[in-house]
Amino acid sequence: MNVASADAIRTIFASAISDMYQAEAPQYRAMKALVAEVNRQTLVDAPQLKRRLAENNELERLDVERHGAIRVGTAEELSMLRRLFAIMGMAPVGYYDLSIAGIPVHSTAFRPIGASALRASPFRIFTSLLRLDLIPDRNAREIAAKVLARRDIFTPRCRTLIDLFERRGFDDGEAGDFVLEAAKIFRWNGQATVSSAVYRTLYATHPLLADVVCFKGPHINHLTLHALDIDAAHSAMAARGMAPKAIVEGPPRRRCPILLRQTSFKARPEPVEFIEEDGRRVTGAHAARFGEIEQRGGALTAKGRALYDRLLAEAQAAVPLATDGPNSLAFNEELARRFAAFPDDDEALRREKLAFFHYSADPSARATTEPIFAGSLDDLLQTGVLRAEPIVYEDFLPVSAAGIFRSNLGEQGEEELIARGDRRAFEAALGAPVFDELALYEEAETRSLGASLQALGVDRAAWVQAPKTGAAHIGAAESSHN
Repeated sequence: MNVASADAIRTIFASAISDMYQAEAPQYRAMKALVAEVNRQTLVDAPQLKRRLAENNELERLDVERHGAIRVGTAEELSMLRRLFAIMGMAPVGYYDLSIAGIPVHSTAFRPIGASALRASPFRIFTSLLRLDLIPDRNAREIAAKVLARRDIFTPRCRTLIDLFERRGFDDGEAGDFVLEAAKIFRWNGQATVSSAVYRTLYATHPLLADVVCFKGPHINHLTLHALDIDAAHSAMAARGMAPKAIVEGPPRRRCPILLRQTSFKARPEPVEFIEEDGRRVTGAHAARFGEIEQRGGALTAKGRALYDRLLAEAQAAVPLATDGPNSLAFNEELARRFAAFPDDDEALRREKLAFFHYSADPSARATTEPIFAGSLDDLLQTGVLRAEPIVYEDFLPVSAAGIFRSNLGEQGEEELIARGDRRAFEAALGAPVFDELALYEEAETRSLGASLQALGVDRAAWVQAPKTGAAHIGAAESSHN
């Protein structure tokens, strides 16, 4: 039996989710066209960027969605999704406590791990689990728990296929069947599972509570496109009446992008049908689904993240961003002023150990019979035989995620919630520990450096011990067999 690869299944699934969401959300189709137009113009204006993207085989993937987001209500739903996403080579990376911003959920990102898997398909699903323990209204908690206990978001066929895969894998036909069944979990269904009165009760407690509990499944609440110039895309959204967020979430615009910048158009009300206690069907509305744009930069080390978090906190303290952002210009100016303290040069980021880098050997300088003289890492980089590029950040920022959530759910309930993470409870619900994203980046950097030194014929043990002044004479032919 030819077993379908996880990368292939994930690629097909991402395409199916994109087609489904475009059919369900017409404004998202318009935003997809807008981002494609911005990207085309950016490539015209920045030929060096176009050349770099072409060298990394990224040009053909510019219009591919990079992630979606869902919210689930119970531990059983989360645990089953972990098994489902594992079939696609997506593992839970990172723990995100969104209660810090008044959102009663904690989250992880199911995503591929490893350079080859990310190149094949970088698609991720940011997955949030409802925290009823943060809902202060006892009546609302009890109603929500009863409603969630009655639903099953997985089709019987989907459950059967997950069990089958875990026993022996899929052939191509079964993989296609699985993608169809998995996509059903995330589709929009405008028929609520509760009465309009129950919906109003839960919505008044917190809008997210209503969104998670009152429907048949964890509909995709947004998909995310990749923009080469997110500021241009943000401006274009406003010019076309797409009601974008007041600000672009994340760090300010920089020459050397870091972490993640995001914006979105706000969710619009959609018709919903409620089933009343007497059996009548009543029409109402619900707003939760939106479209998002992201621009990714380099992954930061723990030292870099500490600096980022401090500067962001200082900007927020100096100019607190008001609801709906009437002071967004002042906030952005303060953010840029604070971040002047963050080096905006790749070499400075590498030298000060603020960001992670991927190392590669110049193909023309790979191991030959000639010796390699390696005094230090800096020597190798300065001579050009070794290259360093920032590792792209593949994860999320809790403050930015919360900002996107709040802009699309409203501000209700924020003051009643407690800022309290509970990673242990989340991992217990998940049924597995989450991966540490910083450890993954560090491992990727270390692995790329080791492979590059080996390719250059440098004995790494001798190189590490060599004095940083002067050169250590390492014989390529000698070391290449070690």
